[in-house]
Amino acid sequence: MTPKFKAQAGTFESSDIMILIEPLEKDSGRKVDISSTVMLQFEEDIKATINQVLDTLQVQDLHLIAKDKGALTQTIEARVETAVKRSLGIQEGTM
Repeated sequence: MTPKFKAQAGTFESSDIMILIEPLEKDSGRKVDISSTVMLQFEEDIKATINQVLDTLQVQDLHLIAKDKGALTQTIEARVETAVKRSLGIQEGTM
């Protein structure tokens, strides 16, 4: 699947992660940018968790920006899934 819209999920609060997604042109692949307060210790774990969720949802051709403030793995999974579903038009955001 390819995202249709820009979307986001999460907050900049402590122990959370903000996920921003924007679609890329067909066959562009994935571009994942991560910034985190715990980057030195957990960058590879965060990246692996994000890619695992994207693989499960079979999503390609997107730019994902993750701004982490120490989120747990389950929080990262939920935020990525929510942002992807919003970008596909499956789930609406809150206003």
